[in-house]
Amino acid sequence: MDLKISNCNNFFKIKGTLDKNNLDVFNSQFKNIFENLDVLTISIEEVESMDRLGVNALTALHKEAIAKNKSLSIIGLGCKDLYNHFKTEIAA
Repeated sequence: MDLKISNCNNFFKIKGTLDKNNLDVFNSQFKNIFENLDVLTISIEEVESMDRLGVNALTALHKEAIAKNKSLSIIGLGCKDLYNHFKTEIAA
């Protein structure tokens, strides 16, 4: 399934698959996002799968939020790969 990103104000909804084939769509949508927003919420409820590069893209967005002292919330019970990645980082 393709990647679809919809938004309303600072709430973004990601649907489909986030992998190397459509990473450019994700990156172009969130490039310089913290130039315009202080608070960003991303719902991954409808993400069916995510490869290593997709996880890395969300991780990079998280690190950018921290570096720029912005608020990023990732919500939803979507892809377990992302949660496992952040769980591992917190434990380390």
